[in-house]
Amino acid sequence: MPKVGLAQCACAEGEEPLRKVESYTRRARSEGIELIVFPEALMRPIAGRRTPRELAEPLDGPLVSGVRRVAQSSGVWIIVDVYESRPDSDALPYNTAVVVDDCGEIQDVYRKCHLYDAHGERESDQTSAGDALGKPIHTPFCTLGVGICYDLRFPEMTRDLALAGCDLIVFPAAWHAGPCKEEHWETLLRARAIENECFVVGTCLAGSRYVGRSMVCDPLGRVLSKGPAGADGEALVTCDLDFGVLRSVRDAMPVFAHRRPDVY
Repeated sequence: MPKVGLAQCACAEGEEPLRKVESYTRRARSEGIELIVFPEALMRPIAGRRTPRELAEPLDGPLVSGVRRVAQSSGVWIIVDVYESRPDSDALPYNTAVVVDDCGEIQDVYRKCHLYDAHGERESDQTSAGDALGKPIHTPFCTLGVGICYDLRFPEMTRDLALAGCDLIVFPAAWHAGPCKEEHWETLLRARAIENECFVVGTCLAGSRYVGRSMVCDPLGRVLSKGPAGADGEALVTCDLDFGVLRSVRDAMPVFAHRRPDVY
């Protein structure tokens, strides 16, 4: 069975994100992990004041280039979230998830579509919204889809990825702590897994401002692995994925065959 790793971590001021990627990927390789998922906003130090625009770099910049080298040398697939600069210097950067295969090649780039303008936050003041969903990515172990954090609250997006053939959908996140936010995080991850009969993974940033609790949910909505609360620090959460469960769930309850798009 393939094994996934969730790097629930964060960078302190002055700490290089690439060093964090190298460290966790080294651990992942030693534990037989084939795919490691890093959280949203890893580039932004927990206590730092630099804005996404100040941190942004192109996809051929130091961070993504370094991640590609790490993936190639380790033989591990890596999903990392970056602030992607744009050719127009006046344009706000994208919040971008980059999927790098075990040969160091970029297999997909997804730019966050739904921006978190809620609870006093204004993500749209700092980043630009993407205008397209990610594509299904065919890996040696599954078909993979990607969303980012607030995208989790929009079931249409996850359904689109599931209809496109994704067996596993991952959400790098910096899910803010707050009233009911921990419950929402777990409930929504489990709901997206149940309604789409697929595996769903959420990797959350560590730190007291965030819920942590990175987790893997199976197609029945069961939480197979879960990390600590964000304030309790970093963790590498691991889980074996049995895709035979996915097939048996879909055979027993064929919701995709029962859909009625003609009346929706």
